[in-house]
Amino acid sequence: MTLARTRTASGPRDRRRVQRLTLTSSITGAVVVAVDGSVLTVVQPVMQRELHASLAQIQWTSTAYLIAVASLLVFAGRLGDRFGHRRVFTVGALGFGAASAGIGFAGSAVLVIGLRVLQGVFGALLQPATLGMLRAAYPADRLAMPIALRTSAIGLAVAAGPLVGGVFAVHLGWRSVFFLSVVPALAVGVLVLLVRIPDAGTPGAGTADAGTRAAGTREAGAPRRRAPEPERADDARGGLGLPGACLFAVCLGSLVHALVELPGTGWTASTTLAVLAAAAAGAAFVVHERRAASRFVPPGVLRSVPLTASLAVLVSASAALFGTLFLGTYLLQHVLGLDPFQSALRMVPLAAVMVLGAPVSAVLQRRFGHRRTAVAGMALLALGILLTSRLDGQSTAVTAALSFVVVGAGFCPVMVTATAVVVREAPLGTEGVAGGLQQTAMNVGPALGLALVTMLMGTAAPGAGPGSTDGPAFTAAMGTALVVLAAPAALGALVALRLPDRTDGGRRPAV
Repeated sequence: MTLARTRTASGPRDRRRVQRLTLTSSITGAVVVAVDGSVLTVVQPVMQRELHASLAQIQWTSTAYLIAVASLLVFAGRLGDRFGHRRVFTVGALGFGAASAGIGFAGSAVLVIGLRVLQGVFGALLQPATLGMLRAAYPADRLAMPIALRTSAIGLAVAAGPLVGGVFAVHLGWRSVFFLSVVPALAVGVLVLLVRIPDAGTPGAGTADAGTRAAGTREAGAPRRRAPEPERADDARGGLGLPGACLFAVCLGSLVHALVELPGTGWTASTTLAVLAAAAAGAAFVVHERRAASRFVPPGVLRSVPLTASLAVLVSASAALFGTLFLGTYLLQHVLGLDPFQSALRMVPLAAVMVLGAPVSAVLQRRFGHRRTAVAGMALLALGILLTSRLDGQSTAVTAALSFVVVGAGFCPVMVTATAVVVREAPLGTEGVAGGLQQTAMNVGPALGLALVTMLMGTAAPGAGPGSTDGPAFTAAMGTALVVLAAPAALGALVALRLPDRTDGGRRPAV
């Protein structure tokens, strides 16, 4: 009996320590990526002027990274499930920091785009493990608050990144802002390397509660029974799905290239070839996923309607948000004439709402259910985008701040709720794949959103390149693009109706 009591007393302490370390590592890794993205947004107009780049080239500094990440996230999740999320996380964090330093020394837009692709590769290794480690450390019914805290930290990074980046850009130049991610990335890489955090599926990870309870209730002298391993998805033991990842990358990259180039060049050989390549790669991807033994996305994962609906919601919400932020930055700097730091101050309310609203969103999710919380958030996001579309050169700081507040207040509950459903609904053994799918949705959405607004701006205001400031055509085109951008948010509200309403800890069985 003494042995049983000792195990029962020490088990909870060990689990809490592992959960704290896991949460710290997950948050830090997510924050490093968020800071990099938010800093890039605020310095893009300055980069465009100093590098003598076109609007399409500056758009590709974001899109190239997003495509690289989106193409490899599920593959990286499989690597984590196979070889351990801790190892993959460490490689991703260290590589991400090194690529960030390289961007700080880049001397042309082409070199920046190339390094952003490399950064995206390491970012793909880094991101899925942040959710995979959380799923391993926390029971399904306790995931909402850790995910909410992670979302709050991302919101804080979104707020602090532009402010600090704006100061650096004004006083030290735009190159200096990319060094902000170097030290945190190296630090989190070393932390995860030195601290033994159990991976999903290892003993004590995720299912530790059941094992501890069994040890504590075993009668003295009773023969020890080996606890049965949790049922895991067969696809987690298959191949890594690299051919599918490559086909997906070609399809997405070609599609975005066609959307960006078509307004300015028309149906040239390049755009025609891009459309054909996207169609061919997409068809080959579908055929491969139906026939291959090692698939890019395990079929057991996609059998869950709530999981696939959550991914669709995340794609639509992130497309609407990032398209709005991209145009909002140009509105503040080109139309209102603000510098990077001043424009960052105008966006603080959006990030502040995300910081404060994430824990509140977790509470609303438990009280009203996933479905109603997500639908209300998508509707609020669409309203915020429409309010932003009304801004012009005569708008006050209060009006701009109010618009961004509504955008953030809508996006926050959608991200918390949909992410919780994705992670919880994943079959056992595919935690890394689920994390990869969530991050894929969060990168495909922005890539499509940025491509959409670039296409709309190129069609309505062909002169929107270096030197454009406050022309009426430019302002009118932004307003129209934002109205169109509200459509994905409205569509996402309809898709959110397929989310589950239950808020208990129930999980679908592994397939």
